[in-house]
Amino acid sequence: MLGQMQSQPLLISSLIDHAERHHGEGEIVSRRVEGDIHRSNWREVARRSRQVANALDGLGLPMGDRVATLAWNGYRHLELYFGVSGTGRVLHTLNPRLHPDQLVWIVNHAEDRALCFDMSFLPLVKAVAARCPTVKHWVALCDAAALPADSGIPGLLSYEAWIGAQPDTCTWPTFDENSASSMCYTSGTTGNPKAALYSHRSTLLHAFGAALPDAMSLSARDSVLPVVPMFHVNAWGIPYSAAATGCKLVFPGPALDGKSVYELIEAEKVSMAAGVPTVWQMLLGHLQAGGLKFSTLKRTVIGGSACPPAMINAFNDQYGVEVLHAWGMTEMSPLGTVCTLKNAQLSLPADERLKVRLKQGRAIFGVDMKIVDEAGEELPWDGKSYGDLLVRGPWIIASYFKGEGGDPLRDGWFPTGDVATIDADGFMQITDRSKDVIKSGGEWISSIDVENIAMAHPAVAMAACVGMRHPKWDERPIVVVVKKPGAEVTREELLAFYEGKIAKWQVPDDVVFVEAIPLGATGKMQKMTLRQQLQDYVLPGV
Repeated sequence: MLGQMQSQPLLISSLIDHAERHHGEGEIVSRRVEGDIHRSNWREVARRSRQVANALDGLGLPMGDRVATLAWNGYRHLELYFGVSGTGRVLHTLNPRLHPDQLVWIVNHAEDRALCFDMSFLPLVKAVAARCPTVKHWVALCDAAALPADSGIPGLLSYEAWIGAQPDTCTWPTFDENSASSMCYTSGTTGNPKAALYSHRSTLLHAFGAALPDAMSLSARDSVLPVVPMFHVNAWGIPYSAAATGCKLVFPGPALDGKSVYELIEAEKVSMAAGVPTVWQMLLGHLQAGGLKFSTLKRTVIGGSACPPAMINAFNDQYGVEVLHAWGMTEMSPLGTVCTLKNAQLSLPADERLKVRLKQGRAIFGVDMKIVDEAGEELPWDGKSYGDLLVRGPWIIASYFKGEGGDPLRDGWFPTGDVATIDADGFMQITDRSKDVIKSGGEWISSIDVENIAMAHPAVAMAACVGMRHPKWDERPIVVVVKKPGAEVTREELLAFYEGKIAKWQVPDDVVFVEAIPLGATGKMQKMTLRQQLQDYVLPGV
């Protein structure tokens, strides 16, 4: 027997329709590449999204064609999110931090037909345009007056002139909710990047799950600052969840330094912000240097890489901001877990609560996970057994675009490449990436634990733990450290800092001080590159 409810496909166009109808006055604030602050609202974004839809129709792009963006977080990018996908075309967000050769490879692999870019990326576009033969239309996200006469890009359009010539009415098409809506490429740390191709159904289900109270807890009462880029897994789905809930959105544009982010938080009464640890390090540095406080910020979602305990403590104890540790992947749309405490944990002593907050958290509804040993046998949720982390769910990848890499699944589960534990309450903790785990004398050492201890030292700005070959123990850990400006710490002092905080055999064998640790296009530490830089390094006494 079937249910007797109405059947309507889950489509991204329904999100912007809802936001316009029920939250039309909800603010959309953007710091533009032009340097000024632009103010819009959900009603205006919906109107201009329809103009985008009509402009794309005018280019003759059929459903399923890829439309690429090379843009910062802002209102024009938001309009493309809905105008492109709402018409059945596929939004392809490009990461401007990639090497031009890698960018060219991705554009050609995706077979992008149009590319819309912020003017700050004009030099990059000029460098790659001739090598991207599938792109037939280039659109600069600017006014007609800002369009350079000598761009070197044939037929370059001004976004404002392009959509401004279009009517602001249209009927969004109806189609299968499993149709592709957007695509994001992995960072490609091993081999060429691979593309996750999201559907309308998966995107809406993820938007619902991410907005839940035990996830990001978004509502029409929130003012949300997504510092996480819109070119990084669709800003963790925040634009979609924001449309569903009607919350205010505050976009930082290209200005991600501590001063700019702080000023935007205060001026726009931001209550929730989301981003990677490197951005929050800059923000905390600005706060501490100026003796500043937050007046409205209540919580921040931190993901992308493990959040150091010192950062959680600083936000919570010094500034009254709750840190929500989160975890996910491009292949997961991306949200998988958020570390929100359960009722029984609220009364725990502060040090016990911190132990929980350091974990990546509980699976949000829609995500199932398990850990397995090398034989593929499931391990218990006891907080001690660690193994390969596998996930499954309606917004988790089944295969990569064009079948790259073959079948990624193991008996229907996606192997994340992370090594983790899960405790009896369902809190998952990443102990390492499987490729970064250090095996010393047959025992595993968590590089994340070693890094977190180093990061707690007041003189350390950034730390990375890597394993180095050892003739007796196979591998031994060393910690690579960037010192804070003007701060000093010796090798001996930092190694002594580990005493009592970790088992003696897990203490790193050496400290290597460097000017900078290589970061990838999404702000994550590039340990493969770091190992290459240390190829001539020899452990003490070896």
